[in-house]
Amino acid sequence: MKKCSVTFFLLLMVGCLSAQKIDHRLEQEIQEMVKGLNGDIGVYVKNLHTGKVATFNADTIFPTASMVKVTILMGIQDKIEKGELDYHQQLEYKDSLYYAGEDILGSFKNGEKIGLHKVLMLMLTTSDNTASLWLQSLAGNGIRINQILDSLGMVNTRVNSRTPGREANRQQYGWAQTTPREMGTLMEKIYNGEVISKKAGEKMIRLLGRNYNDEQAIAEIPPYIFVASKNGCVNASRSEILLVMAPHGPYIFSVETKNLKDQSWDNSNEAWMLTRKLSALCWNYFEPRSRWKPSL
Repeated sequence: MKKCSVTFFLLLMVGCLSAQKIDHRLEQEIQEMVKGLNGDIGVYVKNLHTGKVATFNADTIFPTASMVKVTILMGIQDKIEKGELDYHQQLEYKDSLYYAGEDILGSFKNGEKIGLHKVLMLMLTTSDNTASLWLQSLAGNGIRINQILDSLGMVNTRVNSRTPGREANRQQYGWAQTTPREMGTLMEKIYNGEVISKKAGEKMIRLLGRNYNDEQAIAEIPPYIFVASKNGCVNASRSEILLVMAPHGPYIFSVETKNLKDQSWDNSNEAWMLTRKLSALCWNYFEPRSRWKPSL
């Protein structure tokens, strides 16, 4: 890319960011709440009805951990849209695909058949890593996924693992990297039908609404509210992205952490506790004293 083109793109990004309306009250409450965390945190919240945002370190790069699976889903959906894959096609599992862990797919026998749609379900619902790495390969691997991200204006969100030329980034951030703002923006673009197509976006949102891991940020949202989400965690990082279809208007909640001192894996983990508090703050801020429930 020519130097003048890069300069124009950066100026355009700065202009877009400055044009965003800031929710100063919510931003101040977020900044007060995150003080004292033993680690680094970034937060991006956007009310899609008003367009107002509240941020904290929203442009800092963090590891995605399993949030990378949103981008893998995007890559698979791109292949389906082009007719290179079929949502219901049968795949054959091979022992060479196995990734050590508690994955359901990893317990399959060599040669067993499974539908692509079920592999997607395992990746997004139970965060199955064997399924995820298989799908990353089917999507054209990290190179193709990163090309799509680049076309969407994502400059910091990248797949690093098993992606030639990204070895140094993998050492620093692991499987993939992003920022709270970019992950939130990607979810918003999917919701708006700006990723692949409107039909593809609707399918992705539907699939992201089936998260089994619902004890952190999602736990602070009433169970009768639709939430599309993906969370991720490794030893020193806990992160989550939510699209919450709140009664008074949908909002995006993106929180990412790194360099955490508390690396425990139960719900008392400091970052997870803070994530739940931040999620509750946003819900109660946008839905004050809400008693809305669906009629029976």
